[in-house]
Amino acid sequence: MTPDSSSSPGGAAVPTYQGRIGGADLGWTLTHEHLFVLAPELDGDYPHPEWDAGEAVDTAVRGLDELYRLGVRTVVDLTVPGLGRDVALVRRVAERTPVHLVAATGWYTDDVLPPYFRTHGPGRLVGGPDPLAGMFRRDVTVGIGGSEVRAGVIKVVTGAPGLTPDVTRVMEAAVQVHGETGVPISTHSDPARGTGLDQARFFTERGVDLARLVIGHSGDGEDLDHLLALLDTGVTLGMDRFGMAHTGDDEKRIGTVLELLARGYASQLVLSQDCAYFSRVTPPSWRREHTPSWTHDHLSLRIIPRLVEAGAEPRDVERMMVDNPRRLLAGETSEQVSER
Repeated sequence: MTPDSSSSPGGAAVPTYQGRIGGADLGWTLTHEHLFVLAPELDGDYPHPEWDAGEAVDTAVRGLDELYRLGVRTVVDLTVPGLGRDVALVRRVAERTPVHLVAATGWYTDDVLPPYFRTHGPGRLVGGPDPLAGMFRRDVTVGIGGSEVRAGVIKVVTGAPGLTPDVTRVMEAAVQVHGETGVPISTHSDPARGTGLDQARFFTERGVDLARLVIGHSGDGEDLDHLLALLDTGVTLGMDRFGMAHTGDDEKRIGTVLELLARGYASQLVLSQDCAYFSRVTPPSWRREHTPSWTHDHLSLRIIPRLVEAGAEPRDVERMMVDNPRRLLAGETSEQVSER
């Protein structure tokens, strides 16, 4: 629904399901969301009773159209292999909504990769180059699968097991493709275990552009010293689980954002919800009962007004929702956009 636009001065064009757009066209952006979180090895033989593809597409279209009415212009879908990424299904949604949808590459594991990867790669039984780097590179430069949809961000994960050999392998592949293409990296971190600092050190040592790195789920942490240490490295913090009641309290998340804004860190924060229109992990019936506010419009309807009411400056909100996502996805600053 959106025509292609060429790369703009000072930044790269951003690939979306609807075509490439300039950084100035991203607008208000949710940087860490999902449309559908699936489980391909289960879905074929053991379909979830609440899943209907047609209904799911319709639900996502209605939800995104409502986001557009609320001012959201771009949603980054961080669903990657390991979470059931289905580009053809998301494309059906993209064809029916004006919201720009950005796809991701990467691999979602906090421990081990599937058996295929144990035999393929340098020094392994079958050998050859590391298939992870090849997959990420193709997704970014050619298109995902047989589509022409290019990934606009790389997703990596560290959790309770820490930097396991397979997690490190995924992150090394992300570093390689980031270095070749400049595509940003977004992470899943575990603030309670301090894995965000491990990620920041890992990527810093390997020359990743920290202005294009988001340490995700940082808003779940209440240790201010930990968050300040992360910010001092130059990364951006994903305060991106608003509404996710089983991982934290929104009032505490709001308080943390307000404290960081008061300390002058608006240029290093992005806000989102890590929500899905359907997730096999936390299906709709469970969400309705346990996390009723965990919806894609929660930030727009409740959290942003609450932040402003509590003293957040409108310009700081603009930085978190527009400027910082543009820098991350397109490499553009607000000054570069205003100069055009």
